[in-house]
Amino acid sequence: MTDDAGTARGGAGSGRGDGGVGSGRGDGGAGSGRRDGGEGSERYAELAGAGPYGVRPGHALITMVEPHPGHEYAYNRWYEDDHYYAGATAMPWMFAGRRWVATKDLQELRYPEKSAVARPVGAGCYLSTYWVTEGRYDDHMKWTVAINKRLNRDGRVYQDRTHVFTAFQDHEATAYRDGAAGPRDFHALDHPYAGLVLQVVDAEGPGQRAELLEWLRSRHLPKRLKGSPAAMVTVFRPTPLPGDRMTYVKQVEGIGTRLTLLWFLQEDPRTCWEEHFTGLDGAVAETGLGRVELVAPFVPTVPGTDRYVDLLR
Repeated sequence: MTDDAGTARGGAGSGRGDGGVGSGRGDGGAGSGRRDGGEGSERYAELAGAGPYGVRPGHALITMVEPHPGHEYAYNRWYEDDHYYAGATAMPWMFAGRRWVATKDLQELRYPEKSAVARPVGAGCYLSTYWVTEGRYDDHMKWTVAINKRLNRDGRVYQDRTHVFTAFQDHEATAYRDGAAGPRDFHALDHPYAGLVLQVVDAEGPGQRAELLEWLRSRHLPKRLKGSPAAMVTVFRPTPLPGDRMTYVKQVEGIGTRLTLLWFLQEDPRTCWEEHFTGLDGAVAETGLGRVELVAPFVPTVPGTDRYVDLLR
C-alpha cells in the first residue's frame, strides 16, 4: 500500500551496489536476476488464469504527503528511486501510477482556508495516484499489507513525512468533456496531462452522498467541463484502510460521506485557476447536499529528477 498507504522505501543511498535494491550482484540477493522465484512461485501460473483481468480502474490509491522540513530532497529521492516501484507499481493489480507536486505558489491557491482534509490547507505538497484493476482490490490488499511488513523489516521506510490524505478508493464515475473522443480514464495516469486538481467533497450525511454523486455526475460536472481545460474528472469514494496498516497512517475519515474528484488538465492549473476552478465550494454549498473540504492544484513531477523540490517552501 505504498508510502501512500503507509509502506516505505529505503532512504537516500538505497540504490547501493552492496546487495541492496538494484545491486545486480549474482549471489542471489535483491536484483541478482535469479530465475527460481523462490518458494511458491509456481502459483503464479494458477493465479494468471483466475479472476477479473480488465483494464478499468475500479479502485484507486490517492495519497497526499508532506515531507518534514529539511527532508524534501531525501524524501523525493526515496520515492523516486525505490518506493514508487517497490511500494506501488511492482505490486499485482496496481497497473498505473503518477506523482504530482504542489509548489509554494500552487499551495497558495488552495481553498477553503479551514479544511477538514489539510491542516493547514497548504500541507501535503506531494500527491501520488494509482489505479487498481476492477475486482482486484482484495487481492491487491493482501499483497500490499505483506509488502508493508517486508519494507519495514528491510529498513526501507522513510519516517520523516506526514500522511495528510491517504486512502484506497472505489471508482464511482468518470465524466468526459469530449464524449467518446480522447483518452479514457484508464489512460489518465499515463497520458501527459499538464496538471491535476484534487477536490474533496463531504456530503451532509450518509443519506445524501448518493444524491450528491448524482448531482455531480448528471449536472455539475458536464457543465463545468464544457469548454474547460479539464479533459475528464474521475470520482471515487474512500474505503477503510486495513487494521494492520502502518501506525503512522491514520484511518480514513468520511467513509460514508466523502467523495474524491480528480480533474485532469490539459494546461497548467495556474493559467486557468481563476476562470475555471474558483467557486467550486459555492456551487456545492448551493445544493444543500454537502460542502467542499479541499480544492488543490498540482503539476506532474518529472520522474527520476528533483525538479520542483527547491520550490516547495
